[in-house]
Amino acid sequence: MQSRFGGSAWLPGKTTSRRLNRSSETGTASWLSCAFLQEPREKPPSRRTSRCRPSNSGVGAAEHKRSQGYERTVPCPRISFDSERCLMSEQRRPRHTLAPSAEETWRPDVARPRDGAPDVLVIVLDDLGFAQIGSFGSDIATPHMDRLAAGGLRYNRFHVTALCSPTRASLLTGRNHHAVGVGYLVDIPIAYRGYNARLPKSAATLPRVLKDAGYSTMAVGKWHLTPRWERSASGPFDRWPLGVGFERFYGFLQGDANHWAPELVCDNHYVEAPAGPEDGYHLSEDLADTAIRMIVDQKQATPDKPYFMYLPFGAMHSPHHVAPEWVEPYRGRFDRGWERWREETFARQVAAGVVPADTELSERPPWIQDWDTLDADDRRMFARMQEVYAGFLTHTDAQIGRVLDFLERTGRLDNTLVLLMSDNGASAEGGQLGTLNEHRFSSRMGDSTARNLAELENWGGPETYPHYAWGWAWAGNTPLRLWKRYTWLGGTRAPLIAHWPDGIAARGEIRSQIAHAVDLMPTILDVCGVPAPEVVDGVPQQEVDGRSLTATFDDPDAPAPRETQYFEMLGSRSIIHGDWKATTDHVPRGVVDEEELLLGSRDFAADHWSLFRIADDFAEARDLADEHPDVVDELEDLWFAEARRNHVLPLNDTVQDRAASLIRPVYGFPTRATYLPGSTPVHDESLPRMQGGFTLTADVDVPDDGGDGVLAAFGDLNGGFVLRVADGRLSFTCSRAGDIDRVTADQPLAPGRRTVGVRYRPSAAGAGSPGTLSLIDDGKETASAPMGGAWPVSFQHGGTRLSVGYDRGLPVDKDYRPPHPWNGVLHDVVLDAAPVPEPDLESEMRAALHSD
Repeated sequence: MQSRFGGSAWLPGKTTSRRLNRSSETGTASWLSCAFLQEPREKPPSRRTSRCRPSNSGVGAAEHKRSQGYERTVPCPRISFDSERCLMSEQRRPRHTLAPSAEETWRPDVARPRDGAPDVLVIVLDDLGFAQIGSFGSDIATPHMDRLAAGGLRYNRFHVTALCSPTRASLLTGRNHHAVGVGYLVDIPIAYRGYNARLPKSAATLPRVLKDAGYSTMAVGKWHLTPRWERSASGPFDRWPLGVGFERFYGFLQGDANHWAPELVCDNHYVEAPAGPEDGYHLSEDLADTAIRMIVDQKQATPDKPYFMYLPFGAMHSPHHVAPEWVEPYRGRFDRGWERWREETFARQVAAGVVPADTELSERPPWIQDWDTLDADDRRMFARMQEVYAGFLTHTDAQIGRVLDFLERTGRLDNTLVLLMSDNGASAEGGQLGTLNEHRFSSRMGDSTARNLAELENWGGPETYPHYAWGWAWAGNTPLRLWKRYTWLGGTRAPLIAHWPDGIAARGEIRSQIAHAVDLMPTILDVCGVPAPEVVDGVPQQEVDGRSLTATFDDPDAPAPRETQYFEMLGSRSIIHGDWKATTDHVPRGVVDEEELLLGSRDFAADHWSLFRIADDFAEARDLADEHPDVVDELEDLWFAEARRNHVLPLNDTVQDRAASLIRPVYGFPTRATYLPGSTPVHDESLPRMQGGFTLTADVDVPDDGGDGVLAAFGDLNGGFVLRVADGRLSFTCSRAGDIDRVTADQPLAPGRRTVGVRYRPSAAGAGSPGTLSLIDDGKETASAPMGGAWPVSFQHGGTRLSVGYDRGLPVDKDYRPPHPWNGVLHDVVLDAAPVPEPDLESEMRAALHSD
């Protein structure tokens, strides 16, 4: 090709090569080096088009290119086409097109919610009784929750499942809890369809459905829907929050948490709390901070994209932790006792219309102590427990208020559907006396007023893990019977508040339709304009049991979403059908004082069904079973029909039945494990089982002064153990729910590399009996001491982790302060357990119940 400037054409710039498959007229083949025009360093008089010059142009070509502002030559072989043929080639239509074809055009199919779709905030409080917030009759200060009620609706016949994990499963799937495998706690998964603790893929969760519809989805707080043995750093993670539809998570996986030093998870990994109690840290404040921060991040990135925020607080579950300044305003407020407080609360409820005027307040049951017969120490201690609980609740309300204030300040509150609820009735797991440390109950260690009084002024602080006496749970559920874990209304009827100024015109009104936690998912989907999917990931979806409550937003007389709702928890059974409710008197196992003191049946065959016309008996006060035996039979048959439909059967509340069908870890229980310094703390469910005996050793280089610091630590002073060196001497401390066992060597460790540790031997009676602790220095036992009780099956209801080379959170022993790192070299820590004992399921069930 001849250049307009003479000679062969050339292209300046980057070189690309292409093989020419066709030959020239003379039959020769050639390589063509081509490039795209580059701008010169100094702009030439006019922009040049693509050119090519022959590679043998020599100096003339180089001079020509430099004259045009190009710095380098690009060699191109001579092409032996004449100019006429070249012109024809330039005019020939290209054999291939670079334009996209229709089938190659692709855009992502991104779902977008309807215009004006609201944000959604679901706030769940834990173990909050029907009567414990101001808008439901309490005199405890909850101004922010009451503000929601005043600006929206209160539902006074809203029901839950009576226990934590099951209620959350119903809330997030819209299905009955047994129908999605969460008939009991996820901490004790058993191999029956209704109790395996695994949400099925046929029940896609609310966050998954909303995410698929274009919502952002975030969860902050308590989860408690991941099965036991799936909560370690190894996962699996498909039943963690991010595995079921949430895009972000911050909170804790298990049933309760130390509010001063929680075991926290961010998305799919464990993290440390950002501060400690000495720095003013409190979990509820951290959760509110994080919820606000997540919303800010989401709105700043996509201002018009709506979000679903699930905010389940750890409060009001034990431990009742709060700083003294929140307790002080309540000093002396509860000195008249739970009976008087219950009566006054009932009067406020009737006056506010929260309960009907014809409601009958039942008498105090015999297992609740008569306040007037208590001695002064008991009354003083019990009043203090409620003072701390009240401060804890007001503090929690303040954190909710911070979130609401933020939404209002940013102009988002009016178009945010806020639902606030409790997962079950108030908890009686503190027993008759209450407890300084709730782990004592699951370990059957018992408590006393004298022991509690010794910590009266510290109640609620970091050195306590308290729960109030059950008289306050009874009063907290006014006017209802019993409490959490029972399917009497005290366990299953909970507060529900709905607030959405742009969508709910009513202000401060009460709705009395029979509703259930399963109705919240359909309600939210209805409000958001999102249909429930029939298929998700190729899996057909099972029927949604709930029905939308949106008709009740504007119409107080709208039909209830259902006529029939069954209940079952730990063998306690009931059913609502039309105007009737039938309830059994079954007393399940798990709480020692209940087993000993509650009236009722311990045998399914002997269970008695009581009957109540709840249309005009709000509080199950008048048993009509003897008058309508035919109705009792009809409701019992209906309960069994619902039970079969929802996989409730088989019924059992015995340890033996559950032990036989317990779902165990896939890889079994380890018997020996090695832990390296610098690693993430190891979850307790991953450790060898220690109650049958163990040896814990550390391979260390001891400094010349004998060394100092923690070699291994697990838990804290409320339950845990620590192997450390203090002033050169090896020491081991075990806290059994606050009871301390300690053994310390008489002599300092010798310098150099050594293997040091502790050995625990149970007594001849075996696991579950007190044993002996012995220190080890290079294989020799150097000191021994008997334990005051058996090695605990569970040290911490909320789970804990083993740290190597340092401690974290709160100390096990008051003689040091974390992290107290080992100041020598630590090579590894080895935990070698005796042959793995069978799970002590009775103790584990008690621990699980108290953690829920």
